[in-house]
Amino acid sequence: MHRYKFVLYRPLQLLPVLFGISIITFVLVRLIPGDPARVILGTRATPTAIAKIREQYGLDEPIWLQYVYFIRNLANGEMGKSILYKIDVLKLVMTRIEPTLMLVLTSVLLSILIAVPMSAIAARRQSRLPDHAVRIVSTAGIGFPPFWLGLMLIIFFSVKLDLFPVSGYGNTMTDRLWYLALPSLTIALSLSAVITRSLRAAMIEQLRSDVATAARARGMPESVVFWRHVVPNSLVPTINLLAVNIGWLIGGTVVVESVFALPGMGQLLVRAIFSRDYMVVQGVAMVFACGTVLVNFLADIITVTLDPRVKL
Repeated sequence: MHRYKFVLYRPLQLLPVLFGISIITFVLVRLIPGDPARVILGTRATPTAIAKIREQYGLDEPIWLQYVYFIRNLANGEMGKSILYKIDVLKLVMTRIEPTLMLVLTSVLLSILIAVPMSAIAARRQSRLPDHAVRIVSTAGIGFPPFWLGLMLIIFFSVKLDLFPVSGYGNTMTDRLWYLALPSLTIALSLSAVITRSLRAAMIEQLRSDVATAARARGMPESVVFWRHVVPNSLVPTINLLAVNIGWLIGGTVVVESVFALPGMGQLLVRAIFSRDYMVVQGVAMVFACGTVLVNFLADIITVTLDPRVKL
């Protein structure tokens, strides 16, 4: 159990990371041109009305003092009040977190279901036609931007074939999974391309390892050697790669939610940025940051569990 000692002190090491993210987010949001009070009241608002709104939301205070208020609210489990929606930011984020969480989970699952078979085919037929085809497809997948890929999937599967809905989220769990099919596939096609390249390289390396050679010497069939020894040992670097790309995955959800009109945190973030709703932008950014840190923490635990040689 000494290998899991990092579980006790790693959260303390992550606190400075979250603190730094809060500072960067707070400053960058306020560098966006525009005044939230003027966005709310319109272009014909009087200076008196604008000053009243700024005073109401503390926007007339010095920026360092606003940050102190923001940190104090976080310490109390609050994120302030939305200027646009007129409700607490934490409550607003909680109403939008389910679609984003579902989108991330289904995208990761689809990515794994796509990447593992493709990597296995490429690794077991290295330098042959299937391997070259997988490498070409994975390289092309990295180059496709998510917004373009999402639009192409909408045109083909929704408009021409009429198989999936164009946008929305649905009411029941079955409907929601159906509505998430194309958004999840959009992210999965891009993410699986990255995973496939890494997993293929790891599988090829494990096929040449001493463990695989010893298993063959014991008379094990090649398929058993591959799935029992090669694949499990290849998953460790892939898990780390997936954790590193979680930030990119979250960024992808922001774009994809806007394309498919999903009522998640990504769409909320985009609207808050355009309306200069500082509190919502800060709240969503902190939730995304906490999610990224948590995923990396869980990836460390899984890595230590799968590979006893790893010590963190």
